[in-house]
Amino acid sequence: MRIHHLNCGSHCPLGGALFDGTSRGLHADIPTHCLLIETNHGLVLVDTGYGLQDVRRARARLPWLWPIILNVRLREHDTAIRQVEARGFSARDVRHIVLTHLDFDHAGGIEDFPEARVHVLALEREAAARKRQTFVGDQRYRPAQWDEVREWRTYSAGGERWFGFDAVRQLDGLPPEILMVPLRGHTEGHAGIAIQSDKGWLLHAGDAYLHHTQMLPRPRIPPGLAAYQHIMDTDRPARMANQVRLRGLHLGNSQIRMFCSHDALEFDRLRSDGA
Repeated sequence: MRIHHLNCGSHCPLGGALFDGTSRGLHADIPTHCLLIETNHGLVLVDTGYGLQDVRRARARLPWLWPIILNVRLREHDTAIRQVEARGFSARDVRHIVLTHLDFDHAGGIEDFPEARVHVLALEREAAARKRQTFVGDQRYRPAQWDEVREWRTYSAGGERWFGFDAVRQLDGLPPEILMVPLRGHTEGHAGIAIQSDKGWLLHAGDAYLHHTQMLPRPRIPPGLAAYQHIMDTDRPARMANQVRLRGLHLGNSQIRMFCSHDALEFDRLRSDGA
């Protein structure tokens, strides 16, 4: 199993370090961290970031508010499909897409892979239909990004245990080394994706946290990012409780390399390490 770390969309909000904690200029640098996994079952994507149609038809596909606030840099070469092709593969080689959740910046590239089976927690699919009735729900969930998907696979949040967390291991058509870890809070059906490789476990925590400093013994987060996290919470007590649990796992188990979707330091470190 070979794992590639992809940045499938950069967010550069005005405010610099107020959002990413490190930038010295006016704008922050926040990636959208996705995974491309080479398996014996074909290629697997964990999240897709923004897709080709998001780049080409942003006004029709994306919400009007968040791309302005986040100052999204939509570039075709950043899309998952172009990065897959740059590695010598084609769209049909991607057999599975496993989603942490269905927010617009995580699911925009689904339809670039029409033959892929799309895996998500059932609660997230239900929430994406129901929450459209609210302002935040309408902004975060964009059905145009996935309305042509032919093969959905949805899963209940229960199952076996994984380092003290509930987990779903039997993902249809996928090897048992890839499993979903329900992490409710940011959205109702949010999940982390755990992958066991020859280097140990990786946990893609999605948006269960947004900055590596939230996993420190004395957690903190840049104020701009904290405001965004607060606004996008669906279940704040659940999100905070899961962050406490993830922090304990991160600090107490060196065999698990954990990362979130939008932290540049984590992305650069894992890409450099070839993890």
